[in-house]
Amino acid sequence: MKKLKSIILSLILLLTLVRPTYAHCPLCVAGAAAGITLTRWVGVDDSITGIWIGAFLGASSFWLLRILGQKNKIFFNRFIRFIVYVFIFVITLWSFYRFNLVGKMGDVFGFDKLTFGMVVGALVFYLVDILNGYIKRKNGKSLFPYQSIVFSLSSMVLSSVAVYILINYYI
Repeated sequence: MKKLKSIILSLILLLTLVRPTYAHCPLCVAGAAAGITLTRWVGVDDSITGIWIGAFLGASSFWLLRILGQKNKIFFNRFIRFIVYVFIFVITLWSFYRFNLVGKMGDVFGFDKLTFGMVVGALVFYLVDILNGYIKRKNGKSLFPYQSIVFSLSSMVLSSVAVYILINYYI
């Protein structure tokens, strides 16, 4: 009985010491990575795959910033956050070109399809994160549970549909 009480008290103590986190969901990032692999395998257009790669890079940079911010508060600065976001995007894009992972299968506005999609995905993901932060600051809380995930995921789906329509019907 003493052992049971000590376990229960330990669990209660542990729950009171838990700090809230504000990072993107690891399950969502893993799902995005699996989705990227699946789209290539199924044969989805590279521009749409690029949108999800851009969002994946955005979520990864937010994770990195959260980890770095725990050690040094300068990483919570908006300008530094933007620089790290762009740096991760540019390094990934450079590696795609360096190792010939980007194929010339068609251009969209002068970019190859994968690069175009990555730029759109990264830009939309970053802007939606800014919008989500603004809404949380204005209201003092989220409008509904999992607001960040819903905003991020729905923006990527809408971007994918918009690019699909753009590619297949207008270009």
